[in-house]
Amino acid sequence: MQTQLAEPIKHTAAGQEADAILRKCTHCGFCLANCPTYRLLGDELDSPRGRIYQIKQVLEGETPTKSTQLHLDRCLTCRACETTCPSGVEYGRLADLGREIVEQQVPRPPTQRWLRTALRTVLPRPRLFGTLLALGRLARPLTPGILRKKIRPRRRPGNWPGDTTQSRFVLMLEGCVQPALEPPINPQTARILDGLGIGVHRTPAVTCCGAIDQHLGAPDAAKAQIRANIDTWWPEIEAGAEAIVVNASGCGAQVKDYAHLLADDSDYADKAAKVTELAVDPIELLERHADALAPADGTPRRVAFQTPCTLQHAQKLNGRVDKLLARIGFELTPVPDSHICCGSAGTYSVLQPKLAEQLRTQKLDNLASGAPELIATANIGCLVHLDEASDIPVRHWLELIQAA
Repeated sequence: MQTQLAEPIKHTAAGQEADAILRKCTHCGFCLANCPTYRLLGDELDSPRGRIYQIKQVLEGETPTKSTQLHLDRCLTCRACETTCPSGVEYGRLADLGREIVEQQVPRPPTQRWLRTALRTVLPRPRLFGTLLALGRLARPLTPGILRKKIRPRRRPGNWPGDTTQSRFVLMLEGCVQPALEPPINPQTARILDGLGIGVHRTPAVTCCGAIDQHLGAPDAAKAQIRANIDTWWPEIEAGAEAIVVNASGCGAQVKDYAHLLADDSDYADKAAKVTELAVDPIELLERHADALAPADGTPRRVAFQTPCTLQHAQKLNGRVDKLLARIGFELTPVPDSHICCGSAGTYSVLQPKLAEQLRTQKLDNLASGAPELIATANIGCLVHLDEASDIPVRHWLELIQAA
């Protein structure tokens, strides 16, 4: 694709990256069939190819409109288009840049501004989010049915391992909403690792990975969060941390992108590259210890695994959790169209509820088609979104296993 970027952005690092991405696109259209919004809406402007054209026009100096903003808003950033693209177009990076520019030039209605500000204010702060969720639980009996489903009942977190003196240790991103929404996941991750002789050094000052700001058109705020995370982790990294375990695949995709996001920051580029090098999804550690793992007591064995987009398209780890679960004794049921997004996509299910619900219905039908006893996933957003409407229990896959 030929480009003629506007002068204000042409010679910037972002402009040069965008130019390189645009030039890879050959208009082939292979991405259309794998794009969830194009499959639902049938509109070229709601496909990766159509959005690339719109972003290209903005970068070349055309004034974006509310229509441009709408079509970019409808993108889930699932990156299924990247998996199927024969030319290696890095659509996700281009979408973030396009959103950032459009956000600066197209004013939003007050209600949209308020909602997006509220999401960026509440979600990255675990104490604030946890407090509001607790208040919601108190009022849950009086809440209308539609809203009541969104207020998750509290689950007991379980105990963290008491001994953290192992010679091998890792760090773990505990996340911003996960401790309140699904308290058992982080302690269970730590107990599994402890059973393998790997300690977890907790760093509670690290909360949000920065993805919420990044994908809502606030990259400067995201970078500030990333720098703060690196500063907190760095003493532990210097002390010998083997890895940074991120058990929410959406956060994992973001942390693995730190090197790129801070590549032009002379003070943090090297540290960010080291963090990216250390960041792992739990499957990347646990598959090496498969013989020391077993199904957790009382766990159903017939399972459908929902592979989050951030695990299969962003981190390129598709199929590896399924193989591990099958190896240690689970029966994995088939899931048609497993590459299509469930509709969660971070804050998407809040900002685009109608499309998100349509995608969820399709996903749940596909997950239930093999008659599983339980649905497992690897991302807190997918878990909550699916469980809200599922007749089959939905859990993080790490809750299904234990160190033998």
